[in-house]
Amino acid sequence: MVKADGYGHGAVTVAKAAVAAGAEWLGTTSVAEGCALRAAGLEVPILTWLHPSGIDAEPAVAAKVDVAVGSVDELGALIAQAASPVRVHLHVDTGMSRGGCPRRQWDELIGLAQRGQRARRIRVVGVMGHLPLADRADPAANAPAVAGMREAQRAVRAAGLGSPVVHLAATSGTLTDPATHFGMVRVGAGLVGIDPSGTVAMHGASRLTAPIVHTTAAPAGTPVGYAGAYVTDRAAHLSVLPVGYADGIPRECSPQAGVEIRGRRFPVVGRVSMDQIVIDTGAVSFPAGTSATVFGPDGGAVPAVQDWARWAGTIPHTIVTGIGPRVKRSIT
Repeated sequence: MVKADGYGHGAVTVAKAAVAAGAEWLGTTSVAEGCALRAAGLEVPILTWLHPSGIDAEPAVAAKVDVAVGSVDELGALIAQAASPVRVHLHVDTGMSRGGCPRRQWDELIGLAQRGQRARRIRVVGVMGHLPLADRADPAANAPAVAGMREAQRAVRAAGLGSPVVHLAATSGTLTDPATHFGMVRVGAGLVGIDPSGTVAMHGASRLTAPIVHTTAAPAGTPVGYAGAYVTDRAAHLSVLPVGYADGIPRECSPQAGVEIRGRRFPVVGRVSMDQIVIDTGAVSFPAGTSATVFGPDGGAVPAVQDWARWAGTIPHTIVTGIGPRVKRSIT
């Protein structure tokens, strides 16, 4: 899964790395994102399942992008407009209540899919659902969704729609519960070193650095940032980094938040601004241009994205997907 611009790491970059490592499918949220991967030269099957403006059949067929369909109305509209067979994954609700066809309408959805396939408007190639409790890393919590997925699989086969690929698990299910794997798994956060279940140690895929652009020697009692929310309790050197909440630094973070400079961690002080944060480096004065690591996979004094998530009271996904477009990306 390379949605949200590859979890903030660049969709094409992550997609090419995943395919090179053995991934056989790619997933995005929209047909347009799938077409962008095709334009970048990626040839493996691509699945997309969110269609805020409806499914545009023509580009999906032209780019050979599969579409997931999660309602009777959506499937009916797709069949009505399709001039050539569209590759479809029937999206059934397996307990999330966040998209997917409700159980009470599965028979209607499958019947419509039968008619659409006979008319050569669609071709059912997949059946999908979601695990609402996978982050618990408990197979018992996943069991109702697994049972629902098996029920949908049997119904699709009984309707004469063949044996399409079945997929239910995202990263947490992939890592913790083989019963959820079926014919394919959808790994997204795991590609960038995030295990939502918190049970598997993973290596981060990225490092965010910023140069010091200003340093000042501040006496004790100096207010820092908007509203003077932080006041120095001793003489200290204050350094400014040119990243702020417009770049993905959480505005609300705990006093434990910090960055690494030359092997030591220094705290972020004062309020996070749109474009800047201030670091208290104590007795050490760093010259402009000195590189600070905001997060990275190195360990030690270098914070991980999980640290920033904890400091901000959120999940690691929001940290990596929040890195703004003006932050320069490079591949090493």
